[in-house]
Amino acid sequence: MPQSRVAIYARVSSAENRTNLDSQAERLVSYATAKGYQIAQVVKEIGSGVNDSRPKFLKLLADPAITTIVVEHKDRATRFGYRYLETLLEQQGRCLEVVNLADNGKEDLVTDLVSIIDSFSARLYGQRRAKRKTEAIIKKLTENEVSVESEESEHAAGGTTPD
Repeated sequence: MPQSRVAIYARVSSAENRTNLDSQAERLVSYATAKGYQIAQVVKEIGSGVNDSRPKFLKLLADPAITTIVVEHKDRATRFGYRYLETLLEQQGRCLEVVNLADNGKEDLVTDLVSIIDSFSARLYGQRRAKRKTEAIIKKLTENEVSVESEESEHAAGGTTPD
């Protein structure tokens, strides 16, 4: 059986909580050491749990050599879709180990709620902008098509062919 490679993953939602990030990582290292784990790496990241583009966490998930990722609470890994992550890792012979299954504080939940609203607002405005851009492209293409058709008609009437 291959040796287990354990990674510690600590995350806070904002830079204001940086001191909590360090103490979270220390608690996780103590936990892993007490369980007899050989810690391959300790990863600390600042970012919302609803953000699915956290580069350090994505790197851990993509590394098949890491067999166990230890987090303090489920929401340190993700606010949504935890079961999906857990299932996919299990299929790879890997796992996400949660130290404390109790709910986390309200402060992070509020921060994540604001992030969700911000994300949806950005998508909504982005979709509107994309719709206007698409409409402008269609208009330009239509104008070019009409222009080409009228050139072809002029050439046909004059007995010449377009280049």
